[in-house]
Amino acid sequence: MSQTTMTVTARKPEKKNAEASFPDVNTIRNAIPAHCFKPSTLRSLSYVARDITLAVALGWLALTYIPQLPTTLYRTIAWIVYGFCQGCVGTGIWILAHEAGHGAFSAHQTLNDVVGWTLHSALLVPYFSWKFSHHRHHRFTGNMEKDMAFVPATRPNTPKRGFSTLYLDPEWLEDFEDAPVIQLLRLLVHQLGGWPAYLLFNVSAGSDSRQWEGSSWFRNSHFDPYSAVFRPNEAGYIVLSDIGLAITAACLYMASTVLGGSTVFLLYGVPYLWVHHWLVAITYLHHTHPELPHYEAESWTFVKGALATVDRDFGFIGRHMFHGIIETHVVHHLFPRIPFYYADEATEAVKPLLGDLYHRDDRSFMSQLWTTFNECKFVEKNPKVPGALKWAD
Repeated sequence: MSQTTMTVTARKPEKKNAEASFPDVNTIRNAIPAHCFKPSTLRSLSYVARDITLAVALGWLALTYIPQLPTTLYRTIAWIVYGFCQGCVGTGIWILAHEAGHGAFSAHQTLNDVVGWTLHSALLVPYFSWKFSHHRHHRFTGNMEKDMAFVPATRPNTPKRGFSTLYLDPEWLEDFEDAPVIQLLRLLVHQLGGWPAYLLFNVSAGSDSRQWEGSSWFRNSHFDPYSAVFRPNEAGYIVLSDIGLAITAACLYMASTVLGGSTVFLLYGVPYLWVHHWLVAITYLHHTHPELPHYEAESWTFVKGALATVDRDFGFIGRHMFHGIIETHVVHHLFPRIPFYYADEATEAVKPLLGDLYHRDDRSFMSQLWTTFNECKFVEKNPKVPGALKWAD
């Protein structure tokens, strides 16, 4: 371990200095070369062209050659491989739209929104709806009241019957909650149902994250132009998001009339599940780690929240398919307008300044999904740091 960067490699990460001093955001910004804040439109568009070409090529190869395989077993294996690979490509496309939503794609806001709306709509993501709520997540990261994503529970109380209990009897579940099969089932629901639950019900958001008090579940969704998640002047953009989804749904329906519903599900539906599995896993693991604090509203600051994130590593897929979002998330939270292709340089520039305030964990990404989900269940007050909450042991 270096003197300035905490790189977690052991199973039990060492404790950090509870009295660390946080630099102000301008000091951190001044440590980063100025060109890192200047996106290249041509370079960004080249990544869009690359990923779309890969997606089209994979789809054409699957549709052309998989049906010709001689046995059901071979066809099944081929469709599984295709679904995984196309899911990785689709995740890369999702992340490029994410860049556009942050204004990191180009210096032109209209181009950013056109690219973001087109790419996200093609993935059945409500672009502007997500953009507005995601910006607030960045604005209030780590704030127990105002953060929009993955705000943890504060006590091990028995929950009500609902999404978090798999709609099972909470008292019955409490007796078996540590059983591996129950944990696996809950993790699967978390990974496959977390994204739809967030869009429909604003699940995992802080209690003070909404713009007004919604009176019903639908008034907390990302599809209602007058949802409590949004401000009144954002309603028109939410309609545009819904129109994008309707266009994609219509295209999928027309494709199913030509290719058949099962083929469209294999071509699009399975990769769709992979894409949103990866997005939930990435977001969850960036904000959930035994060393990461959360903050009470009175003690929270933007820099504290942005640094309550962790960089991880996912090898070739993370670097080349997911555009480095897993490996450079800390600097992304500090300065979301930095394009992903400058994020490594920006990260190296801020490490000496941040010292032990910078978090990185190089252990296996997928194994840490299982470990973190089982270990980081609720937070409690940290007696060593007033206003901060730590994950309970």
